[in-house]
Amino acid sequence: MNPSRRTVLTAGALLGLAAALPASAGAAEPFSPVALGKVELLESRYLQNMRRTVAYLRFVDLDRLLHMFRVTAGLPSTAEPCGGWEAPTIQLRGHTTGHLLSGLAQAAANTGDAELTAKSARLVSALAQCQAPSGYLSAFPEQAFADLEAGKVVWAPYYTIHKILAGLLDQHRLLGNRQALEVALGIARWVDGRTSKLTHEAMQAVLHTEFGGMNEALANLYAVTRDPLHLGLARRFDHDEIFTPLSQRQDTLSGRHANTDLAKIVGAAAEFDVTRETKYRTIATYFWDQVVHHHSYVIGGNANAEFFGPPDQIVSQLGENTCENCNSYNMLKLSRLLFLQDPERTGYLDYYEWTLLNQLLGEQDPQSPHGFVTYYTGLTPGTERKGKEGVVSDPGTYSSDYGNFTCDHGTGLETHTKYAENIYFTAGDTLYVNLFIPSTVDFAGGRVTLETQYPYDETVRLRVDATGEFALRIRVPSWVSRPSLTVGRAAVPARPGTFATIRRRWRAGDVVELRLPMAPRWLAAPDNPAVHALTYGPLVLAARHGDAPPPVIPSVDPGSLRREPGAGEFSVRAGEERLRLSPFLDVQHEHYSVYFALPPERPAPKTVALYPLTDTRERGGRWPDATLADGAVFGPRGVELDGVKAHVRLGSGLLANLTELTVAMWVRVDTVVNSARVFDLGFNAQSYLFLTPRTGLGVARCAMKLGGMAAEDYVDAAVALPAGTWTHVAVTIGGASGMRLYFDGALTGSNPAPLMTPLLLGATQNNYLGRSQNPKHPYLHGAVADFRLYSRALPDEEVRRLADH
Repeated sequence: MNPSRRTVLTAGALLGLAAALPASAGAAEPFSPVALGKVELLESRYLQNMRRTVAYLRFVDLDRLLHMFRVTAGLPSTAEPCGGWEAPTIQLRGHTTGHLLSGLAQAAANTGDAELTAKSARLVSALAQCQAPSGYLSAFPEQAFADLEAGKVVWAPYYTIHKILAGLLDQHRLLGNRQALEVALGIARWVDGRTSKLTHEAMQAVLHTEFGGMNEALANLYAVTRDPLHLGLARRFDHDEIFTPLSQRQDTLSGRHANTDLAKIVGAAAEFDVTRETKYRTIATYFWDQVVHHHSYVIGGNANAEFFGPPDQIVSQLGENTCENCNSYNMLKLSRLLFLQDPERTGYLDYYEWTLLNQLLGEQDPQSPHGFVTYYTGLTPGTERKGKEGVVSDPGTYSSDYGNFTCDHGTGLETHTKYAENIYFTAGDTLYVNLFIPSTVDFAGGRVTLETQYPYDETVRLRVDATGEFALRIRVPSWVSRPSLTVGRAAVPARPGTFATIRRRWRAGDVVELRLPMAPRWLAAPDNPAVHALTYGPLVLAARHGDAPPPVIPSVDPGSLRREPGAGEFSVRAGEERLRLSPFLDVQHEHYSVYFALPPERPAPKTVALYPLTDTRERGGRWPDATLADGAVFGPRGVELDGVKAHVRLGSGLLANLTELTVAMWVRVDTVVNSARVFDLGFNAQSYLFLTPRTGLGVARCAMKLGGMAAEDYVDAAVALPAGTWTHVAVTIGGASGMRLYFDGALTGSNPAPLMTPLLLGATQNNYLGRSQNPKHPYLHGAVADFRLYSRALPDEEVRRLADH
């Protein structure tokens, strides 16, 4: 084990995935999951989470959740209304009942629990009674759909219909409830009655409002009925705006609401199942590849404040609201469907396991008897998962019995009741072992038992209590480097990122042992080679800060990493402090960090970049040419900027691996306006290093910030930049002097103790002269020349020499 070894990987590889995996047209024999009732979970974190969620399923009062359905249908109800997103005034009310239908069905099917089955039947029967008067079933009036069709702002009415329809289908599929299917058919008739009257253009306008996975649920209904009406309805919910570019393999995800689109893509995969049309397959697989390899954080989740950012922006997109848990719930659904369609591509299962372990298992509060969950899994340094009753405005908190009911409360009812659905699949006489969750499965007239402490232990044992000839296919994760697989004393070939196959005549008591050696790995983020996450086998490790969160990403010494007592426990030195590191899924009710700054492996050149701006070339030959954009032109001394849109774009990646820096250049400001930019080097409006000629305080300011920080580091000048004259400006950052700002070689402002270092800015993608990262800010009216970037904080005399040059 070499604790100082570092690996630079893309976002997808941060999840332990290979970028390209062998494709397959499908298994030779029918390939399907083992029925939930044939799988029994054994004692583990998975079973503990499920018990807590099942306790809530037993506890929750159906009459309270049905209250607004009955009111809408004109039926009597004296139940106390729910709060949160199920409150009588909230347009999303009713969605949780759909999740409840699914959670009840999954838990009852897996455990055979008669009480849960009976509660399921009561809920379905009550919904049928609400549907009977008019054929319409929802917890809000049908007027919401008329308003939607009229172009008014409505909060996602079809989203709620999708959840109810999906839950009814789960009740029919898993528990054989015929009445659930009848109610689902009634919903489909109602949907057809509303949408058949709309033109394609009008329907596409409706689809601009989040509609969940209506295409998925209707495709699944068609799989049951084979009624062409249901397939036509599913296609009616194909959203051209997202489907068309994805079908052409174009990543247009930046700026889109993640969970809105994720559900649509799950629908595309479901539509491929029933049509075998290539376009649906392309949409689903290309989307999965882009999200996993270019839009995912190290724990497997995606999006910041619910929206996708540009590809490969990770550290620059940190925040308390990263990784909405609904997103990962849908990505796991998508991964499962894609694996069923291509069972040789183990990358789908690698991602599934990684995200389940590092995000969704830990979304649940282990101290909550009812399995409360968080809305987001924040990743900015010092975030915490809190123990108080959650509200939407405080996304780090856990849900509650009746006062919350966010979408993540709902998906949590499903996530923690379906662990058994993906452990084992079969194809003919072959049993696939996909996930290493302690369990037993009925197979080949006997039973196979999976015994392990994985992911805390590297050994997985399969005990076969069946006789006869059949095959076991065991997934070997792609993150492991030297796996070993044995049956008794006989070794079996096992290659990472594949299934290892054992076909033999089995005897009761045979034992298969898979060993997955675990070692710590430092994995670099794609947008900052100095910022890493630390993993141990399949586990992401987090620093535990207790009640003292750090203000920025902790800087650590990787050579100081050492094992500590306990499964998956380590520590590492951060300055004078030694940070305790634990598996992230176990860190609850305290502040944590999952990203760390490491010293650069090699020093940067003294002169990082030199753009004289008398032409577009960078004189050191290390960076792409500058680009004159939107009206910028060369003038007698530099580049002239019109203050409208003109600006200069410099090479991408400028600030990578700089522990100190100096930015120096000449600028002429013809019109001094607040918040214009001399330079702005960064990624977005939350991650930047900029100099503005004047702020609202009337002075120039240089500031830097990383997404997720509570406030920026800055240094103010004594005055604003003067108008109409060339001024040499320089800012130095790092070392003992902190941040220092110079005009014409003279110090004009200083900040001796900034919180962050330039190292945290990383490989900046948007490096502008004359333009802000924030599109609301004005452009610079004036000119810029002789941009220089150095890898150290220049002393005063060297800054003066540059100004005199």
